[in-house]
Amino acid sequence: MSEILERRARSVRARASVRQWEYRQRRHAKGVWVRLTRLLADASQAWEVDESFAKQLIAEGCEVEPVGLELQPTKTLITFPPTHPDPPGVGSRPIPVSLGAEFLAARHVVLRRFPFSQ
Repeated sequence: MSEILERRARSVRARASVRQWEYRQRRHAKGVWVRLTRLLADASQAWEVDESFAKQLIAEGCEVEPVGLELQPTKTLITFPPTHPDPPGVGSRPIPVSLGAEFLAARHVVLRRFPFSQ
């Protein structure tokens, strides 16, 4: 009977060790996709914009998401609140809010967050 319990204890410790390693990786390379998908889950709309408009939004005080800088090639991911007006048509185009080819090819992306009711 103790052999069965020892085997079960080893199995539990092994799973805990793997879980601990995976949890530590969330702050490193493995966690980039988790953080990126979480950011996209909070976005209602996305636009690809040119570099000059991205710099203008940053100067206005819009938030730059650090997860974009962890990707290669780096992306400027800017989020603004639901009340902010849409980007102008010149130099911007709407793209799907997903990890598709258009999003991954874009260098500068503006994301509008969902309006959460409080």
